[in-house]
Amino acid sequence: MASFLDNAANWSLHSVPVAFVLCMLPHAYAISTAGDKYDVNLPSRTLELLTNDKTFDKVKLNRFRRAKAASANGFETLALYAGGIVAANAAGVATSKLNKLALGYLASRAVFNYVYVFLQDNKKFAPVRTLVWMVGIGIIFSLYISAGSALKA
Repeated sequence: MASFLDNAANWSLHSVPVAFVLCMLPHAYAISTAGDKYDVNLPSRTLELLTNDKTFDKVKLNRFRRAKAASANGFETLALYAGGIVAANAAGVATSKLNKLALGYLASRAVFNYVYVFLQDNKKFAPVRTLVWMVGIGIIFSLYISAGSALKA
């Protein structure tokens, strides 16, 4: 069986749907956190319902807010990531490098979600979230730079 990081198999394109799932996980968590208060007919109303419910736990409310924001942030960068993966593949960037960058991006998104939704119960973790986000963006830039360098060569 081929390892994710070896040269035998290019797993980078497979990472795009995995990145999509990583965008959906915080959203799924938000829905489960809201429980029966989640408004399926008008999901954007859920935050208002939770905020107005004085019995709803405030820690859960803040996690709901951050989970929705983490999901939105993931979708905001998904197209840029997918484009970088396609560009790097089309330019012939080495499979080993593509696999490592893809794995790094997926790891950065998983860590970002965890830090944002759970660790930020303590506001001191906000800079960690920003740092992890910057790592993910740096990896996306690396994909485009690698693609451009491969085409120039």
